[in-house]
Amino acid sequence: MTVPDAAELRRRTQDLLAAHPPATTGRTAFLRARFDAGLAWVHYPAGLGGLDAPRSLQPVVDAALAAAGAPDNDPRRIGIGLGMAAPTLLGFGTDEQKQRFLRPLWVGEEVWCQLFSEPGAGSDLAALGTRAVREGEDWVVDGQKVWTSSAHLARWAILIARTDPDLPKHRGISYFICDMTDPGVEVRPLRQITGEAEFNEVFLTGVRIPDSRRLGLVGEGWKVAQTTLMNERVSIGGARIPREGGMIGPVARTWRERPELRTHDLHQRLLALWVGAEVARLTGTRLRQQLVAGQPGPEGSAMKLAFARLNQEISGLEVELLGDEGLLYGDWTMCRPELVDFTGRDAGYRYLRSKGNSIEGGTSEVLLNIVAERVLGLPAEPRNDKDVAWKDLAR
Repeated sequence: MTVPDAAELRRRTQDLLAAHPPATTGRTAFLRARFDAGLAWVHYPAGLGGLDAPRSLQPVVDAALAAAGAPDNDPRRIGIGLGMAAPTLLGFGTDEQKQRFLRPLWVGEEVWCQLFSEPGAGSDLAALGTRAVREGEDWVVDGQKVWTSSAHLARWAILIARTDPDLPKHRGISYFICDMTDPGVEVRPLRQITGEAEFNEVFLTGVRIPDSRRLGLVGEGWKVAQTTLMNERVSIGGARIPREGGMIGPVARTWRERPELRTHDLHQRLLALWVGAEVARLTGTRLRQQLVAGQPGPEGSAMKLAFARLNQEISGLEVELLGDEGLLYGDWTMCRPELVDFTGRDAGYRYLRSKGNSIEGGTSEVLLNIVAERVLGLPAEPRNDKDVAWKDLAR
């Protein structure tokens, strides 16, 4: 098949709009038709929502559809599926798994979550203790996961569990797709400093997962998980945003609209952070261009580091700029939000919520090690447990 160019993608987009006018076509029906036309993610294979086209041509399709008033798939709501589950399924899933999961994932009919971190295995994820034991054609899973975004909304989860405790911790891990509606899956809310509970802890008790929902080979789950984690960091730190998008936008608007709040010191700090945010935005653009040639690398860790630092410093500046108003906090009540909304809330929420940015998606300390070793080529930290069986590790 000839690789489509920009003109061909525009033609296909117009054909889609003519056959399924957004004004008279239901949202789900339109999104399904878009997926089937190969215009969901154009760089994916034909038949799986794409056309084997260059990733760089996706904006051509997105712009034409937006101009026509076509609905999007609410990417923030299904970000874990789009940013983590989908590329992992594409890289390691069987043909049957790709056909079953990718279309409803992209359309947003099925929400995904990520069952990775555990109470005793957060920064050191490879030390995880959730066990999966083979029984015939099933795996029986027991354990606990924590900090699971969207678990209260999700139908499916990407899950890593230990299948061989006699091997060192990075080996003997396998990767599964878990049905969140199955017996033995219990989701409990975790209330955060914001008063909300967007995160959860998940308890797995005798959960049976068919071997047909395993991704990758038995015992090679860490290799599969690296694909998920690298894509996660890119999706968190390298998202496409306009100039003054993200956290810097509300602060810049307040500065322009309320001159009575300005001081020389805050002006200098705002300028430095504005430049930092713009550098991060442009670096994210370059990173996405690199993705055209292959899978994300450790550079995504540097982007996620910058994202966390900037968000925390910008939100701190915003609270100072607003003075007494910055200490106000809206409605500190327990709720279960579907989305994390940084820009549509008050300064107090942004200040509190940004504290989690240096933890979620990999702690800043771990990411600094990744950048040091895999980007800068510095000597690795000594690791005395690499060849020790997991069952013999001190816990």
